[in-house]
Amino acid sequence: MMAPRPLSRRAKVLLPVGLLLLVALSIHRFFIAEPPASAVEIRGGTMGTTYTVRLDVPSLDGEARDRASSAVASVLDEVNRLMSTYDSTSELSRFNRNPGTEPAALSAPTLEVLQAALEVARRSGGALDVTLAPLIDAWGFGASDAPPAAPDSTTMARLLRGVGYEKLVLDPEAGTVTRTHPDVTLDFSSVAKGYATERVADTLAALGYERVLVEVGGELRAGAPKADGSPWRVALEEPDASGRVLHRVIEVVDEGVATSGDYRNVLELDGVLHTHLLDPRTGRPARHRGASVSVVHPSATMADAWATALAVLGVEEGLLVADREGLAALFITRDDDRFVARASEAFRERFGASDPEG
Repeated sequence: MMAPRPLSRRAKVLLPVGLLLLVALSIHRFFIAEPPASAVEIRGGTMGTTYTVRLDVPSLDGEARDRASSAVASVLDEVNRLMSTYDSTSELSRFNRNPGTEPAALSAPTLEVLQAALEVARRSGGALDVTLAPLIDAWGFGASDAPPAAPDSTTMARLLRGVGYEKLVLDPEAGTVTRTHPDVTLDFSSVAKGYATERVADTLAALGYERVLVEVGGELRAGAPKADGSPWRVALEEPDASGRVLHRVIEVVDEGVATSGDYRNVLELDGVLHTHLLDPRTGRPARHRGASVSVVHPSATMADAWATALAVLGVEEGLLVADREGLAALFITRDDDRFVARASEAFRERFGASDPEG
């Protein structure tokens, strides 16, 4: 999610709850992370959410802190200016307002994110799709004032003609993307926060701060080990909509961690609860519910993208894909009154069994 566009009536009701959950999640993760006593923290708001950056340094004088804070804000502002679908002046918004099938020039950062998203789309069999926004709005999961409702068959057929990652042809050398259907639009909400954490970490490393932990809207990027040689410790939660419940703590260095789930964002249609996660392959909400998926990956952008794709696939199919792709992924689902964790082979090899740590 990027900078907010005008809120719908439903969003105005849900926003205070959502913000409380988001803030609670961020605090939970970072208290669990057990930062060194000397860590310097930079906080702020971006993309309609919050960010927190920890630098493992003894101290920063006023000038150095201002320089680091400005660098972080500048990176996040750039990502927002390029990739927000809530800012009508962003590069992505301008692309979406100008339909057609002629090659369209895009900036290098936008093309980089698009290339990563298309790679995950292909490797996941289409479970991730950055062209899905029209269907999200049609189901009532977007910012529209229209009440939630399943689109009729005519609407679905019309919208599906402009949806599909395979309708995008990327030319990295020319710096362009071409739509094979004029109505295709782009939405990077499934990858932008992970990309933002990566850009922030790289920018701080260029300033000499390699020992960092960056969080944007719950997605994380860990830098080099802390000064004492220890890794960063990150908490993974259970998918409990009623509160924050620690499942386990993992240790990470120079990699991203992203979590996707459907347990805090559902809509009721005709007495049936539907996840906000749409399956791009059907245009309908994924059939499974109550799960979260966490992915650890050397690239925070890819961790973010894969977490969304695996959440759409669900535990059974998702684990098969995760093992095939060598992904470190942890699925947590509710089974009656308890939570069950299932980990991919790469996750087990890296972090041990999927059961919570004592």
